Amino acid sequence: MNAPTLQDIQQAADKIKGKVIRTPLVEAWDISREIGCKLHLKLENFQLTHAFKVRGNLNKITSLQGKCKNGVITASTGNHGQGLALAAAMHNIPVKIVVPECSPQTKRDAIIGYGAELIVHGSDYQSASEYAHELAQREERIYVHSFDDPEIMAGQGTIALEILEDLPNVEVILAPIGGGGLIGGLLIAIKELRPEIKVIGVQTTAFPSMAESRKKGKCTSVPEGKTIADGVAVRQPGELPVNIVIKYIDDIWLVEEDLIRKAMKMLINKMKIIIEPAGAVTLAGILKHQNELTGKTVAAIVSGGNADASLLKEII
Repeated sequence: MNAPTLQDIQQAADKIKGKVIRTPLVEAWDISREIGCKLHLKLENFQLTHAFKVRGNLNKITSLQGKCKNGVITASTGNHGQGLALAAAMHNIPVKIVVPECSPQTKRDAIIGYGAELIVHGSDYQSASEYAHELAQREERIYVHSFDDPEIMAGQGTIALEILEDLPNVEVILAPIGGGGLIGGLLIAIKELRPEIKVIGVQTTAFPSMAESRKKGKCTSVPEGKTIADGVAVRQPGELPVNIVIKYIDDIWLVEEDLIRKAMKMLINKMKIIIEPAGAVTLAGILKHQNELTGKTVAAIVSGGNADASLLKEII
């Protein structure tokens, strides 16, 4: 399995054009004044399914037309499952989604709402993934990996093309890292087109799997942690994304839970937008490292907005 190329990402952009929302890239004026950089937010919380994942899934499902008579299956903490459920529904393909027990009810309800069969299994993503692979083999379904898949990564990489078109003078781009599908596609597009732009990934201190993999130079698993950012709670990143990250990334920042909460509250109060914790980790990273970004033109990806109402109430 080879990593996607820049051409793959550009072709993915053509394939999904008109099927997904070209999300806004807005300058966060109030936050910019407070932290000292020119901050722009790529609002993927306004995407279909309220998360970026539908981009990769539509690109993947398009390539599977006529090849999956028994349907598809995946494991997900929620957003990938929603993206695959919607993409499969658009193409009349049966789909099963396995989610761990930590997956928020909001995301489970949405998956069912898109017409997928939902299965809850295991305490974390790794456990759900192992069970989904078992079902895929037993039922002869095609397993659609949430991040370790070149077509998924190519679809996620289309975000980078939009950022470059909308903000050509960008100097630093930040993206959350879970399994690595988003950062992998982003890195290929940015470093092939504009290698001078710094790309920084952000993870939680509870799940620093990509940071550890980069440090050790190979795909590395970390112990199960505890975080409110379920969307990036991945113990082991994908082999393909790890290789891309090692080759291209400028830095990986780790953020604590209190900073994620602070970033969520800031986005709610100052930008009037609903975000999930994983969507706020990039701003959390900026708050922790703002001295390194002073005077820079920065784009941060807000990856999703699928937060439980109870969590939002607590944050506010």
